[in-house]
Amino acid sequence: MSMSNLLNLERVSKSYGVRPLLTEVSLGIGAGDRIGIVGRNGDGKTTLLEVMTGLEEPDTGRVSRQRGLLVGYLHQGDELVDSHTVREAVLGGRSDHEWAADPRTREIVEVLLAGVSLDRAVVGLSGGERRRCSLAALLLGDHDLVVLDEPTNHLDVEAVAWLAQHLAARTSALVVVTHDRWFLDAVCQWTWEVHDGQVDAYEGGYAAFVLAKAERQRQMAASEIRRQNLVRKELAWLRRGPPARTSKPKFRIDAANQLIEDVPPPRDRLELQRFATQRLGKDVIDVEDVDLVRGDRTLLSHATWRIGPGDRIGLVGVNGAGKTSVLSLLSGDLAPAAGRVRQGRTVAMQHLTQQLDDLDPDGRVLPTVESIRRVTKTLEGQELTATALLERFGFTGDRLTARIGDLSGGERRRFQLLQLLLTEPNVLLLDEPTNDLDIETLNVLEDFLDGWPGTLVVVSHDRYFLERVTDSVWALLGDGQVSMLPRGVDEYLERRAAALHLQGVDVPTGPDPVADGGRGGGAVGGAGDPDPQAGKAKVGGAEERAARKAINRIDKRLERIAERETELNAQVLEHAQDYAALGRLSAELQELAAEKEQLELEWLEAAEVLE
Repeated sequence: MSMSNLLNLERVSKSYGVRPLLTEVSLGIGAGDRIGIVGRNGDGKTTLLEVMTGLEEPDTGRVSRQRGLLVGYLHQGDELVDSHTVREAVLGGRSDHEWAADPRTREIVEVLLAGVSLDRAVVGLSGGERRRCSLAALLLGDHDLVVLDEPTNHLDVEAVAWLAQHLAARTSALVVVTHDRWFLDAVCQWTWEVHDGQVDAYEGGYAAFVLAKAERQRQMAASEIRRQNLVRKELAWLRRGPPARTSKPKFRIDAANQLIEDVPPPRDRLELQRFATQRLGKDVIDVEDVDLVRGDRTLLSHATWRIGPGDRIGLVGVNGAGKTSVLSLLSGDLAPAAGRVRQGRTVAMQHLTQQLDDLDPDGRVLPTVESIRRVTKTLEGQELTATALLERFGFTGDRLTARIGDLSGGERRRFQLLQLLLTEPNVLLLDEPTNDLDIETLNVLEDFLDGWPGTLVVVSHDRYFLERVTDSVWALLGDGQVSMLPRGVDEYLERRAAALHLQGVDVPTGPDPVADGGRGGGAVGGAGDPDPQAGKAKVGGAEERAARKAINRIDKRLERIAERETELNAQVLEHAQDYAALGRLSAELQELAAEKEQLELEWLEAAEVLE
């Protein structure tokens, strides 16, 4: 182990009560290393960070740090002071010209604090906004080592892509605890797995980690067939990506490939769809000409969206675009202001919300589950007892009799999911289902959904999960419609970047395609090939002509708007003292600005047809 490291752990042990979380762990972090830490919830990931950074002392062993080492630490909670403004909290009182002059600091503020006024008080911020403030404050500092505990929590897909790109371009070393597998692949050069008091180091990101783990299991001829099959399945899924994903690790890839030669795609889409049609009939949920309004915001306007049997849909959009409201519209908890939402006769729906408050804290795990259903059937007609299903979701031993009120957040989330699945719904609406779940639980949930024959609508910022369990991605792009994106999340990020670019904000679209969760060419879903035509817009002569006409019309109108704006601005100078006139002029200017924005969006859409 090199002593020139920024930081070394030498035979470090740490226990909480009787539980040893770290046992004789020796590790080093070199300058510029980027390390991802994975492991089950409660297995000591956060403890490892705290011991590394000196927040906690080890019971035995020693931690040595380079003299003068500057460490920035993002905790799972935050240390923002409620009485501060965002400006004080994030910029430490720096004046605008200081941070705005440097492109790097300006980008951090513009991207992470988009839509958050610097003069707002911290006390009124949402969880997501607080997260972004803490992250921005940290990234604006100069550190030799940046330590992030679950940085992607509360961030949307777009912010996660930006963060990955930003961190990959920094020179400081990075240690990040995360369950975001896309992020691990995009950013990390090493993956550390914390388990049973040990820390195993693997070279590469998530794909490499899964490969190496499968290889280690092969060598140990592991007897736990069930777990092995899960890893093989995950591997088969990863290997469908471009070869670049797996070229980094130095161990033998052919050995891993042998393991998965006979592993079929995770889901048999046609079989699932056939089964779903038998159970659901042709009509599942029809949204017809709907307006959806929350407070003073119109989220949907004249929107029509048909969701059929066996559809597996991912829904993306900026925070605040109304994804949660749209799920509530589909579930019938939220009525449309106009139009109607029809559910098929045979629909048995379950809606997983972001809240955890629907669980009885005094209930116990196994009895609660058995009161719903003692035996459940899988697609293969296999019968699972309540205990077997609980075991799949990580409830064994003393956890079976635990009080629900004593479960951790992650355990409550797993339990909540399990309860929903037990009622045997045929339509599932999942709102951020991956919050609080570790990678192992995500694998289990994905495995379960692979054989679940129903209609699925998922809102998630976890890009890997979305691509893994859904077959099509739809987006709320702020135009009042629900739009299908043939190329999935990549296309969403490109469209968002284009829209922001028009508003004069430069936002990168995320790291290079090698690490894009890598389903080569953005084939959504990754299981089997989607409609080969899906990525190529089917453009006929008529459609092209219409697009060209639209562009000409819009260009002319934009010219006229620009002329009118010049006139109005001249009048504003003339009438500087006349408040009534100024009011009128500014109202017209605002209307023009709104019309301009709408036209620019239409222009973009027409231009896409001609690409």
